[in-house]
Amino acid sequence: MNRRELDSIPVETLRDWDRLHLWHPFANQAEWDREDPLVIDRGEGVYLYDRLGNRFLDGVSSLWCNVHGHRRGELDRAIVDQLASIAHSTLLGITHPTAIALAKRLVELAPEGLTRVFFSDDGATAIEVALKMAFQYWRQIAEPEPKRTKYLALTNAYHGDTLGAVGVGGVERFHATFGPLLLETLRAPAPYCYRCPLSLEHPGCAIACLNDVDRSLAAHEGEVAAVVVEPLVQGAAGMIVHPPGYLSGITALCKKYNVLLIADEVAVGFGRTGTLFACEVEGVSPDFLCVAKGITGGYLPLAATLTTERVRSAFVGDAINPKIFYHGHTYSGNPLAAAVALANLDLFESDRTLEKLNTKIDRLAAGLVSFSRLEHVGEVRRRGLIAGIELVAEKATKKPFPATDRVGARVCLAARKRGVLLRPLGDVIVIMPPLAIELDQIDELVAVVRDSIVEITQSIN
Repeated sequence: MNRRELDSIPVETLRDWDRLHLWHPFANQAEWDREDPLVIDRGEGVYLYDRLGNRFLDGVSSLWCNVHGHRRGELDRAIVDQLASIAHSTLLGITHPTAIALAKRLVELAPEGLTRVFFSDDGATAIEVALKMAFQYWRQIAEPEPKRTKYLALTNAYHGDTLGAVGVGGVERFHATFGPLLLETLRAPAPYCYRCPLSLEHPGCAIACLNDVDRSLAAHEGEVAAVVVEPLVQGAAGMIVHPPGYLSGITALCKKYNVLLIADEVAVGFGRTGTLFACEVEGVSPDFLCVAKGITGGYLPLAATLTTERVRSAFVGDAINPKIFYHGHTYSGNPLAAAVALANLDLFESDRTLEKLNTKIDRLAAGLVSFSRLEHVGEVRRRGLIAGIELVAEKATKKPFPATDRVGARVCLAARKRGVLLRPLGDVIVIMPPLAIELDQIDELVAVVRDSIVEITQSIN
């Protein structure tokens, strides 16, 4: 079926086929069966258009991955140009120019010391690669440490949905079902300052939650293979913004206990926090940097796990003991994805994307100031062009709304009626637009989110 044939199918028919045949991720199946799905047909810039021609501002970058806007000519052409050569060729036993060039480019841009690139398919697979490399590393170094079988991660962490990634994840509603299948993982309290697990207040607390990391690594010294962290912002946890110094503090503890550090920048990489990589903000060079989402500008699935010569050296063996990393993906370094990723990085330079971000970040920050005065806004969290607005039933006590009220979902539906597409994290309203968004579009986005929050929360009162 070609595009012309698809265009001739009525939207009602598409909705029927969707309900009959598609299984949507993170969807309540019973509720979905009652929905009239929004059928997105095309995109242009920071806007999406449904099959009926209605326009929506893409307020969450099509799940945090679009960077320079939809249908960006340079990115479209990169894919077409690559098609003139080849659509796919494996990296198992052979190589190709676009993967080579992209690996070199990523190394040049990444924090110092990250010199090797392993390509995979998406954020979860990038994490799986890092977890397995870290585990195998300790068994293959000159003086092996086979007792290092554990990982340390934060409460409410989210690192993807494959089993290894779920093992270091900590969002109960996502991960609890799979408990019997998971890795042995130590937990440290997330620096969720609004709902501090230690009942302290920042900055007077001096980031006391780092002490738990210290104690845990000390209690399990020689047993932890790696610490896994989302630098600066824990995304699926509710856009939890870490206090300044937390990331560098974690890094210092990893060095103190000789533990590898895995930085999950799947969501926060490629400009989201104001710098190309979030680790740059605190001068951190992790042992593993996992990236996906924005790597292709939101065009095609691609992920990369960057690591160091120290790690790579443990996988260089001989004919008797080859020390091979037995892990791979069919579409690793896919030429089409690598080509559009290279074009995406070119646009960061030609558009001066990072240089222009500060003005946009300031505009978003200014627009969100008034939200804190709303009766049911508990906290507004922001880092760069990422924001999370936590809605509460009672401001004074921080009492949450009952989950059955579905306040966050209802706010997002109200925003949709006003022409903005959002997706909540429980009762946290997420704002994460494409970096290409203009100042007047930020104003539009903020105004719609505010009006939608007011409409729904007042209706509850």
